[in-house]
Amino acid sequence: METAVLLIQCPDQQGIVARVSDCIFQHKGNIINSDQYTTDPFGGRFFMRVEFSFSEGKVDKQAFESRWGVIATELGAAWSIHYAPRKPRMGVLVSKFDHCLVDLFYRQRSRELPVEIPFVISNHPDLAETAAAHGVPFHHVPFTAETQKENEETILERVRGATDFLVLARFMRILSGDFLKAYGKDVINIHHSFLPSFKGADPYRQAYNRGVKVIGATAHFATAELDEGPIIEQVVERVSHKDNITELKRKGRALEKQALANAVLAYIQHRVIRYENKTVVFV
Repeated sequence: METAVLLIQCPDQQGIVARVSDCIFQHKGNIINSDQYTTDPFGGRFFMRVEFSFSEGKVDKQAFESRWGVIATELGAAWSIHYAPRKPRMGVLVSKFDHCLVDLFYRQRSRELPVEIPFVISNHPDLAETAAAHGVPFHHVPFTAETQKENEETILERVRGATDFLVLARFMRILSGDFLKAYGKDVINIHHSFLPSFKGADPYRQAYNRGVKVIGATAHFATAELDEGPIIEQVVERVSHKDNITELKRKGRALEKQALANAVLAYIQHRVIRYENKTVVFV
């Protein structure tokens, strides 16, 4: 059996679920999981994730997509369909911190994250041995303010066509809007604070100076605006007046790993739908 995931968003209206189900039925598919959400039952926005199976080789995918495309146009729907089991190619960008990178390697090796990691790119040479120990090619691309345009072009040459999405696993450089537009695919970033609080540099020190009782980590889609992209996942932990900055960072590293892993898993399982500056994440 093969499986597919259909993601849909459109203006809410009568009959959406019935038309989706009938289209799948008419093409000999069997729904195995379905979830939906409406922002407002009276004229809101409708979101749906439906996973279905079909006998391998017995479904004309092109015919299904053609028929569904007609229905989607009638509904005013934006949609995408994802067939299993091809593993997505996840390019990873890092700087000097290794905890998120090592965690991603572990989760991939343990099959918790079914992805391919074709390479690691870094603006520092520090993690070359870490990547080599996991059998992953490592590319050092130094970044300076004066050469960022050239640096980004070098990265684009490597990632374009070789990746399905990128993960910034504590990559401590800001990718420009021109880079994101030229890449044209999703980029997931992990930020070491509970956004929208404490944006920018050194958020743990910012949190310490404010005397917070909760710290967090946020995984979000990268956009041209710093730390403003749609949020995918957030993880938090309570802290106290006894925790100094070093202790906040220690606790924060665990949160960063968990938030990033949760976000990547939701993304590759096609449980995330972007809408404006928000996301709907089906559980």
